[in-house]
Amino acid sequence: MPRAGTRPTSRDVAQAAGVSQAAVSLVLGEKWRGRVSQATAERVREAARTLGYRPNLAARNLRLGRTRTVLLVVPALTTEFFAGVYTGAARVASQHGFGVVLYPSPEGIGPARDPFASAQAALDGVIASSMAAEALTAIRGDQLPLVMLDSDPAASVGAATVNLDIAGGVRQVTDHLLGLGHRRFLHLAADVASWTFEVRARELVARLREVPGASLRTARAPISIRGAEAAAETALSGSVQPPTAVVCDDDHLAAGTYKAARRLGLRIPEDLSVTGLDDLALATAIDPELTTVRLDAELFGERGMAALLAVLEGRAPAAGDIPVDLVVRGSTAPPR
Repeated sequence: MPRAGTRPTSRDVAQAAGVSQAAVSLVLGEKWRGRVSQATAERVREAARTLGYRPNLAARNLRLGRTRTVLLVVPALTTEFFAGVYTGAARVASQHGFGVVLYPSPEGIGPARDPFASAQAALDGVIASSMAAEALTAIRGDQLPLVMLDSDPAASVGAATVNLDIAGGVRQVTDHLLGLGHRRFLHLAADVASWTFEVRARELVARLREVPGASLRTARAPISIRGAEAAAETALSGSVQPPTAVVCDDDHLAAGTYKAARRLGLRIPEDLSVTGLDDLALATAIDPELTTVRLDAELFGERGMAALLAVLEGRAPAAGDIPVDLVVRGSTAPPR
């Protein structure tokens, strides 16, 4: 046991657990699998907890050549979604002694200035949204262990990809509206060149192609309420057979559609059903509350960080997309 007033060492933990200091290093460094037993690992952890042992991270990081710092690259912090991604990633990182630096691209989407003199020297790895992928070139993040979020697994430059089941979410929205009887659709698409938005458009087209009598028009808008209002007003006015349902790529576009509908004298959902995607706080702040697809942003961040830790440790990240759920509220109803 350590003397009173002194900080416990790995040697103290080893003595308390009845194992070698090497075993303590393996267990507390999360490198014990295949080298020591599960029972031994639990005994070491219990001894460390009882003694209040904390590893000297600075010395260990110097020895391993690691900073235990990860960069999270996102397009912007203009919505709570990416704040949730950061929260989830930081939660998992802290459990493993890592810190997360959040870097939003200054232009929202596209190239970003280098936040470090040398990313390789300052970071152990990068997690990046595909919407901010071009920023990786500026920070040389593609030369580090990299996990891509919302990215085509077949074309990703990263060591791993983590995706939400966006295609499944679009199918849920479309089937809900078809079940209500809608056949004339408008897709208010985000005017952003990104794989995640390509998936939304592709799945909507594929699903409606299977339904006799269904029609689909597409209008593009910047991801802003004002931009969506202008695009939706143009798309909804002057049509001989106006759409009865608008499928929006995110909740901000849906909010803009609400404003356009009211300017045109259309009631939601009596004259026009509207759906979103994200389930932001905005979805329940507008009236009627928005039918939308709930994306678990914090779980997304957790899975992204867990995948990067797996890459750093030479393990295979967990496979499979993260499930999403349709939340039906007051913005959808059968067409008149």
